[in-house]
Amino acid sequence: MHLVRFVLPAALTLAVAACTSTPPHSTMQQDARWLSYPGGEGVGAGKRVVLVAGDEEYRSEEALPMLARLLSEHHGFECAVLFSQDPETGEINPDESTHIPGLELIDQADLLILQLRFRQLVDEDMAHVMDFVEAGKPLFGIRTSTHAFNYKGDSPSPFAKWTWTSKDPAGGFGREILGETWVAHHGHHGQEATRGLPHPDHADHPVLRGVDDVFGPTDVYAIRDLPADALTLLQGQVLAGMTPDSPPVEGAKNNPMHPVAWLRERPLASAAGAGNEGPNSGEAGVATQRIFATTMGAATDLESEDLRRLFLNAGLWCLRMEDRIPRGGLEASMLGRYEPTDFGFGSYRKGLWPADYRDGTPE
Repeated sequence: MHLVRFVLPAALTLAVAACTSTPPHSTMQQDARWLSYPGGEGVGAGKRVVLVAGDEEYRSEEALPMLARLLSEHHGFECAVLFSQDPETGEINPDESTHIPGLELIDQADLLILQLRFRQLVDEDMAHVMDFVEAGKPLFGIRTSTHAFNYKGDSPSPFAKWTWTSKDPAGGFGREILGETWVAHHGHHGQEATRGLPHPDHADHPVLRGVDDVFGPTDVYAIRDLPADALTLLQGQVLAGMTPDSPPVEGAKNNPMHPVAWLRERPLASAAGAGNEGPNSGEAGVATQRIFATTMGAATDLESEDLRRLFLNAGLWCLRMEDRIPRGGLEASMLGRYEPTDFGFGSYRKGLWPADYRDGTPE
């Protein structure tokens, strides 16, 4: 695969040079090509989270900086937010599917949060993602990450097998790792919103603490079936409209409801049956990878405080820290200006760089 070189303009080069040294409070490199948020006091003290924004439709470039602020300022996690960018100018460009600077930071992460759609990363960059995943480290996939990668049919890349239409493994990254690949819109896209309802069998799960009222204007994605090791947290009720007071759609579309958020204790084949009782150990001592996946999560969905709380709680569960989730769930109140753009192709805010999102949605 052709390796795209990143060439910084002179002004940005100076900015990068000024901030590439790592300050005492941080263990991840700082750079003008991504956002860095310091760690601090709180449940996340000493933990590092890398969030990767790269989708053309659901405005992950707006949502993930906001989520990183909550993780950092409310809970003490050190965070880095990476973006799809123009390789020559550094401008955020969600339509650029091959270039996300800073993916090497994943090597230092304790938790990886992905919101990707149809990316075709160069092998050197993709290796950082898949080395992390295949090592069984905690993973969090949002919305279109079920179809995160889309390598062309003639691609010689060893990572082409993770394409969403792959036959081996079936369904590629989404199906094999998160639990499902892209299937279809179950709700009517742009006309039928989603109410996230706690699954009655798992309503007392720690990740659902403080999660009672989840609404998102994006539609419910179709799910064929999830792996046996998956546990459904939220079911997606299809609404007959685009507002929180819209009634449920009548008929078969909500019977049964499709999962919109679930957890996986994914067995790690290399360690299965080995009696691993370490930090990645699941039931019966078999090593497992903790994964949270959701088909909600557009920037506008995350105006729901309970959805933000679900995401924060899920991060602790992925890190095997669910005993630190308080009875009412983690603090999820908004920090900074957040006025997200409606989902849609070609609607991203043009002429912006990572620093423009540091403190909130640009005006």
